[in-house]
Amino acid sequence: MSQPLLQHYRLGSLDLANRVVMAPMTRNRGDNPENAATDLVAQYYAQRASAGLIISEGTYVSPQGAGYIHVPAIHSAAQVAGWAKVTAAVHARGGKIFAQLWHVGAVSHPDILGGELPVAPSAINPKAMAYTPNGFQATVTPRALSLSEIAGIVGDFRRAAANALAAGFDGVELHAANGYLFHQFFARSMNTRMDAYGGSVENRARFLFDVIDAVTRELPSDRIGVRINPAVHGLSGILFDEETLPLFDHVVGRLNALNLAYLHVMEPINATDQLPPELVTPSVASYFRSRYTGTLIGAVDYTQDSANAAIASGAVDLVAFGRAFIANPDLVERFAHGHPLAIPDRATFYTGGVSGYTDYPTFADGPAPRDTDTPDGFESYAETRRRFNAVVNR
Repeated sequence: MSQPLLQHYRLGSLDLANRVVMAPMTRNRGDNPENAATDLVAQYYAQRASAGLIISEGTYVSPQGAGYIHVPAIHSAAQVAGWAKVTAAVHARGGKIFAQLWHVGAVSHPDILGGELPVAPSAINPKAMAYTPNGFQATVTPRALSLSEIAGIVGDFRRAAANALAAGFDGVELHAANGYLFHQFFARSMNTRMDAYGGSVENRARFLFDVIDAVTRELPSDRIGVRINPAVHGLSGILFDEETLPLFDHVVGRLNALNLAYLHVMEPINATDQLPPELVTPSVASYFRSRYTGTLIGAVDYTQDSANAAIASGAVDLVAFGRAFIANPDLVERFAHGHPLAIPDRATFYTGGVSGYTDYPTFADGPAPRDTDTPDGFESYAETRRRFNAVVNR
């Protein structure tokens, strides 16, 4: 019997060759005046097209949504043309690919936004770092969005979904995790509004459902996924409090009725001592498995063994791998044949160019250089984030 990871899967109206998902990962290779995906970006994704599903790096739905330089966006004609090269290359190798739609909200800086302040649900500094043309800089206090501006951003997501369809993507994922705009609306620590988008759990979830409703005007619901990270605490202004779990229970309960492609659930990327045991024991995915009836993708720090076990137990249906795909373009084949995994070079995660991007060989082509800083294998996701600031400024 084959490994659970290697079994076919029906995702809405799509047939996936296996249950291995390539997770969305910012790689900062859109370093051109248009911030468009390039032939190099297309080569990178095509190399990894044996994944059952690829979820693209987060792609900005508008210039206002940007928080890091050199990220290929999806709000202009040139950007749509760039992504069309990517999807064509992936499809030519039999792959499936969703676009992750992204607005960072407060986690930005005027140096990225033409001197304008970032926007957010409320004027609260997330005390994070934005990757600007002048290197990493501390975030500033953003400007609170008006109701009409919120409606405008909902429209930006709808247009981005239409652009993704025009670019040939098989679907879209809404990035509602990791302290970005959707998450800022969810969290009381970042949302002190007293109108229809603040206060109650229902109101703080409203922006997500407004966007889903708008995106379904462009795509069938079974081509739309949502990524969440309920366990965030102490990152980008997000604090886990007594209303966090009720809010995500509410969100997931409502998502059940929408016939989405999937719910993409992240395991903790921070310490868990402030989190309720029922959320993280044995896993965040297990907690939501009993609450979500559709396809569930698990992510963060899975190994081949733990992923197979999670699928076999029914805790998840698919498993997303991030850093493992950076150094192993043939990750699925390595899983199939029991080959060891190459370790990615952290120093090239965000630095642009071919090095550490498209030059990792397959197992058949020979070993890749190991990152000797990690002799025991992959560091945790949280450790990778901690190193992010230093790496890009080398």
